[in-house]
Amino acid sequence: MTLREEIEARLNEVFSPDSLAVWDDSESHRGHAGAASGGGHFIVTIQSDVFVGKSRIQRHRLVYDAVSDWIPARIHALSIDARCPSEPL
Repeated sequence: MTLREEIEARLNEVFSPDSLAVWDDSESHRGHAGAASGGGHFIVTIQSDVFVGKSRIQRHRLVYDAVSDWIPARIHALSIDARCPSEPL
């Protein structure tokens, strides 16, 4: 299982999202100083009831908390778009 698949599985387990997409953007950061650690760059778009009533910062913290054990060794950067179901993607 790739790290992208592991991230996707973890987020599915934690948030039971209506919609989830995880992209590995590591290749576009090759040569970047942060890439030297071996940690990848990922983009997450997620839509879940868990985010209802939460601010953008609270939503991001919830996602970071779900994968915090992989930061920074396996995940160097994480771009997050977290929305509740009433917010269109």
